[in-house]
Amino acid sequence: MLEIDQLTVKRDQQTLRYQVQVEAGEILAIQGCSGVGKSTLLGVIAGFVTPTGGSLRWQGQDLLTRPPEQRPVSMLFQDNNLFEHISALDNLKLGFDGPPPLRAIEDAASSLGVSDLLHKKPATLSGGQRQRIAIIRTLLRPEPIVLLDEPFAELDQQTRGIASDWVAAIARQSDKTLLLVTHQQEDVTRLADRALVL
Repeated sequence: MLEIDQLTVKRDQQTLRYQVQVEAGEILAIQGCSGVGKSTLLGVIAGFVTPTGGSLRWQGQDLLTRPPEQRPVSMLFQDNNLFEHISALDNLKLGFDGPPPLRAIEDAASSLGVSDLLHKKPATLSGGQRQRIAIIRTLLRPEPIVLLDEPFAELDQQTRGIASDWVAAIARQSDKTLLLVTHQQEDVTRLADRALVL
C-alpha cells in the first residue's frame, strides 16, 4: 500500500495538502483544475519535490528518507524525458539491472504502433510518437509504482484509446500501482479503479 498521510508542500504563497491511500495494484486517476497540485503530488512521490510535513510510505517503508534513484518509482514526465543522442530502442533498454526485456519491448512497440521507429532518434519523432516510446519505457521498468503525468496528451483519439488500454493491461498484468494525472474523463473510465479529485 502507498500511504500519503498529512503530506504538505509549500508552493509560492500556497500550502498544498494530500491525504490518500492507494492499494498495491490499484490504478488511481488524479483530477482537478490546473494549479491544484496534481503534478506536484507525483513529484513528491518520485522524490523531486520536498514536502514540508507529513509522511509517505510504501509497504510500510518510509520513502521520504530515500533519494529519487532509490525509490520504487517509475515516472513519466509531461516532456517525456527521452535521451536525444541515442535511438528510441536504446532509450527503452535503459533502467534495468539485468538484460533488458527485448521481447516485451518489441511486443509493446507493436501494440502501440511504433515498431518501425525503434532505430530512430527521438528528435526525429513526432510528439505522439515520443510519448508512446516514453509510455513503454515507464511501464516496462521493474519498479512497482508507476506515475504518469498526462501520458496521452499528444495522442489522437484512436491512438489514445489503444495506449490507455495497453497501459491498463500491462499495469494489471505486472501488478503495478499506478497513479495517473489526467484531465480526460475517458482516461478515468478506461483505466482507473477510482478517481481522486484535488
